[in-house]
Amino acid sequence: MPNRKPLPLLGTHVAGLAAIALGVIGLISADFAAVWQPVPDTVPHRAALAYLAAILFLIAGIAIQWRRTAPAAAVLLTILYFICSLLWLSRIIGFPRIFGSWSGFAEQFALATSGVVACLLLARRASALTRIARSLFGLCVIAFGIAHFTALPQTAAFVPLWIPPSQMFWAKATGVFHLLAGLAILTGIQARLAARLLTVMIAGFGLLVWLPALFSHPRDHFTWCANAVNLALLAAAWIIADSLRPL
Repeated sequence: MPNRKPLPLLGTHVAGLAAIALGVIGLISADFAAVWQPVPDTVPHRAALAYLAAILFLIAGIAIQWRRTAPAAAVLLTILYFICSLLWLSRIIGFPRIFGSWSGFAEQFALATSGVVACLLLARRASALTRIARSLFGLCVIAFGIAHFTALPQTAAFVPLWIPPSQMFWAKATGVFHLLAGLAILTGIQARLAARLLTVMIAGFGLLVWLPALFSHPRDHFTWCANAVNLALLAAAWIIADSLRPL
């Protein structure tokens, strides 16, 4: 039987674009990406570290676009996102009852777990580690859903007013969609469909919420970071979906 041509892993290319965006934002702002990388102001040589992180994101984002350098780039991105997730631990310890601290950790950890899956996909090595990383990603998605319900007014405020039936409806609906997607990925029941739909939903967040905000506030650091991180989360869901198809 002839060898099948490897399927393109488009999710990794999108992850690269997100990393390039984070790198460019970091170089221009000389800072870390807003609340998603909560590096204390007291850290020595903070600006130099911000530049270093930006350069590493930029290098990884470019390198992952080519097959020969993609595996090493995926490892680098996974390490970077894992470090970013660890930065949230101090907030979790300091404010364990504020779920925003947990969801902030979950955002970065979801990117790290999808990075592990990407590394294994690029190496064409499906294993138990793939399933574990995918399950951890599912738990993070469940955390996103819970976060919607713990901050419904704030979540609803992001929904454009012109979308019927109401802002609160979509705040609750997207929370439920996150919960269902996370459970599906965690249990393996309709996991591929759930990952695809999750990817589409996150793309919708970018098109309907974050991209318009960028046009309204083109100089706002937070908005640029939000667009980049949303793109990274879109890529993460895409990678998980890629991992659930036959290679």
